[in-house]
Amino acid sequence: MNNERLIHQPLSGIGYLFKGVQLLRHPQLRMFVLIPLFINVLIFASAFWFLFSSITDWIDAYMQELPSILTWLSYVLWPIIIFSILFLFSFIFSTIANLIAAPFNGLLAEKTEMLLTNKPINDEGWQDLFKDLPRIFKRECQKWLYFLPRILGCLILFLIPVVGQTVAPIIWFIFAGWMMAIQYADYPFDNHKVSFTSMRTILGKRYGKNITFGMVISLCTTLPILNFIIMPIAVCGATAAWVDIYKNQALTIDQ
Repeated sequence: MNNERLIHQPLSGIGYLFKGVQLLRHPQLRMFVLIPLFINVLIFASAFWFLFSSITDWIDAYMQELPSILTWLSYVLWPIIIFSILFLFSFIFSTIANLIAAPFNGLLAEKTEMLLTNKPINDEGWQDLFKDLPRIFKRECQKWLYFLPRILGCLILFLIPVVGQTVAPIIWFIFAGWMMAIQYADYPFDNHKVSFTSMRTILGKRYGKNITFGMVISLCTTLPILNFIIMPIAVCGATAAWVDIYKNQALTIDQ
């Protein structure tokens, strides 16, 4: 495949996920996909077995907390609550999967960028990966320090009767999309040592594109089969967006 044909003008958020699917099929990337794919399958298979064995009891308990005057809302809230629980669990377990797979996702992002640009980033391969492990896990902690207060805010909102319980699922869905965008964009940004703060600022300038990208990832993590393969697809798609849109701007800012 001609490398030059892999580089396009900026796409939509969904377009970059399709780009990730295209890149994932490339022979040069297949070996770097296997480890994160195996980690994702193992974690999500376990998580969804537990989730679907318990979700009905949780929803019934939640609905019983609503005032009797709002019983009629159950038909509206039931699907919203189901999706909220699915998105919450998907985020939690995808975060765990990303934490474990972070070094391999970083390597996949590196090889994807090399494929797109035909320019090497690091020359040491696996040796460089193991050397960077402390920095990689420090970066994952930075993301959690950013995510956690906002996640807790959403959870508190779920506990507020009527208004909070109605708007919290919507707010959570939007914020989950932003978190997924940050999670996967971070791999190519971090490969070039772009600071976490600078990355958030740059992504925020294209908030709509990144929210769309992240929301579709969140949705895919709730769907069987797709939740197994969405991680490497998202890494490849986010790396394509980095090459097309963010690279020149990010490296200029952090110089």
